[in-house]
Amino acid sequence: MATEIFLKPGDIVFGDETMCLRTVLGSCVAITMWHPGRRIGGMCHFMLPGGGHTDRAGDELSTRFAEGALNSMVREARRLGTRELDYEFKLFGGGNMFPGFAGSHNVSIGEANVQRAWELLDALGVRRVAEHTGGYGQRVLMMNVSSGVVSMRHDDTCSRAGVNTHGQLPC
Repeated sequence: MATEIFLKPGDIVFGDETMCLRTVLGSCVAITMWHPGRRIGGMCHFMLPGGGHTDRAGDELSTRFAEGALNSMVREARRLGTRELDYEFKLFGGGNMFPGFAGSHNVSIGEANVQRAWELLDALGVRRVAEHTGGYGQRVLMMNVSSGVVSMRHDDTCSRAGVNTHGQLPC
């Protein structure tokens, strides 16, 4: 039986095949990374696209922001002796939770989060194998680290983003 871990905004979790990771997204974005050979991987849940904000210790970028969250996951992959280029990446979220309200340059925070995630993943040169972003409403995600499958429920409908999107998103 997998250990189930729920990620809140600003969280990152990286682990092995004994984990099942869950989160709920609105305008936030989750990035998953999975190593098919080692059956390890992780998920980050970031809130904002901006960079340059450090954590309380002041030495690392906060994981509430795109760059800090992705950097933390990549650092963990390297700590385990793997390279980010060997992982499969998936991207979710960035929904418009406040239709009619736009941030700077008429872009919603969700859109800005997705754009920043694309920029960071492209800069790393990694493979994006699945994506479900934009639109309206919330997404409920579950990642089975053993298989790398990410199941997603978007509002009242299920969308395929991996293999299994039936029912209650079992681990």
